[in-house]
Amino acid sequence: MLENLRQSVWEANIELPKNRLVTATSGNASARDKDSGLVVIKPSGYAFDKLNPEHLIVVDLKGEVIEGDLSPSVDTATHLYVYRHRPDVNGIIHTHSPYATSFAVLGKTLPLCLTTLACEFGTHIPVSAFAEIGEEEIGKEIVDKIGTCTAILMRNHGVFTIGASVQSALKAAIMLEDASQTIHYAMLRGTVEELPDDVIEDAFRFYHEKYGQSDGI
Repeated sequence: MLENLRQSVWEANIELPKNRLVTATSGNASARDKDSGLVVIKPSGYAFDKLNPEHLIVVDLKGEVIEGDLSPSVDTATHLYVYRHRPDVNGIIHTHSPYATSFAVLGKTLPLCLTTLACEFGTHIPVSAFAEIGEEEIGKEIVDKIGTCTAILMRNHGVFTIGASVQSALKAAIMLEDASQTIHYAMLRGTVEELPDDVIEDAFRFYHEKYGQSDGI
């Protein structure tokens, strides 16, 4: 089922360790098929270097396994809660990327002091309250706290990013970690200053209206 979507989700999952966003078997990527509403997600605790598209699990929005012999990710309930409550979201990435997660452990948002951060997100990256893993609590925190942003720092846990596709959610996760690393180093050397609101708004608008190619390449 959903061969093309399986391929996209597999490619996104493989990019997580490549970009040092996860270690061992942690983290996952999922995507929702717009037509059927079915979701493709990584199996629980499965090594990325052994993962193939056929290993991915297809579930419905209630969590019932439609196709697949392995157990779906323990974060499946989180992903499904977001999909049920955010019809605009069709891709989700979950990581424990170290620099971004260090801010999550402290319960601190990232200061919007980088134009690249402003361009991609256009707003502060929110921080959630602590939520238990495995049920819908994390999903509720994401929906309640993420607002117009495409990323959220989960308190004492990690990072979730969302997007219209799994590729856009992956891009947000990569850019968030890159910015977090830069801000971490900058904070070691001095006090960082926020960009003015008008600069943030202009950078976000310019990036999303002008950057890239009109055909999406």
